[in-house]
Amino acid sequence: MTAMQGFIKPCRRPGELGIHSLDHFHFTVPDLSVAKNFYNEFGLDIGEKDNLLTMHTHGHSHRWGTIAEGSRKKHGYVSFGAFEDDIEKFAGRLQAMGIKRLDPPKGIDSNGLWFRDHDGNLVEIRVAEKSSPNEKSSFTFAQTGPGRRGAPFRSEIRRTHPRRLTHILLFTRDVAEAIKFYTRVLGLRLSDKSSDNIAFLHGIHGSDHHMIAFARSEAPGHHHFSWDVGSVDEIGVGAMHMLDKGFARGWGLGRHVLGSNYFHYVRDPWGSYSEYSADIDYIPATCDWPSGDHDADDSFYAWGPNVPDDFVHNFEV
Repeated sequence: MTAMQGFIKPCRRPGELGIHSLDHFHFTVPDLSVAKNFYNEFGLDIGEKDNLLTMHTHGHSHRWGTIAEGSRKKHGYVSFGAFEDDIEKFAGRLQAMGIKRLDPPKGIDSNGLWFRDHDGNLVEIRVAEKSSPNEKSSFTFAQTGPGRRGAPFRSEIRRTHPRRLTHILLFTRDVAEAIKFYTRVLGLRLSDKSSDNIAFLHGIHGSDHHMIAFARSEAPGHHHFSWDVGSVDEIGVGAMHMLDKGFARGWGLGRHVLGSNYFHYVRDPWGSYSEYSADIDYIPATCDWPSGDHDADDSFYAWGPNVPDDFVHNFEV
């Protein structure tokens, strides 16, 4: 459960300044109708407001993202949530570090703190409810006893609907600089990395193994969104549904090493991905995660099909 559902009081690491959630993201695509179709079929609830598409998980009010129409697919900004009494502290940190405060983008009504990261990406820190989980998400593997059929009939299988956003992965020109910026400015912590090729960062107030990750590229850009589901079966059902709808390109089923989650990536119409993810590692607010620098073979996936040749290509360049 997460704080937005109202059952568990948001957890907090005392005495330390850091954002608590990846609140929402924004990007542009050349055709909103194509985006609406893809994400609806993926299992998200897509609405329309003020010439934007809004992205929700099924049955929940939290808005995870917005999509605008533009000349091409392009990452727009990421907005992070913070506790109300930390906002002035973040403002002081930005000033002390010489990071220029910016006005919100045109048309956005926000009293958050806007600035640019090491790559020039637009970032916001705003007061928001904690949407990152306060405990490890539930994961189901139902084993059936002898004398009983374990699998459902295909006619009885229900659509896969993700429960929440898990993380976002962005391309960066410099992974080391990304780690430095997001740990020093936003208070995130390094979970794991592999040389200067990829890094995974988590929130200090309790979060998944990573709420944001960075992979090396010649330019900034967006690689994938990851969406939490409750079982390997839900991953498979979602992948099969997307295949039936014509979205055949992707990668999975497999299991990652760093984060440990089971996955299947579905390639979207613009070359980036949405990931069905289950059973990702969780880092409580009380835990000091032992971050490591891992060899390539021990940092990508434990098992799964061969990686597509263009899986890590930055199509936003």
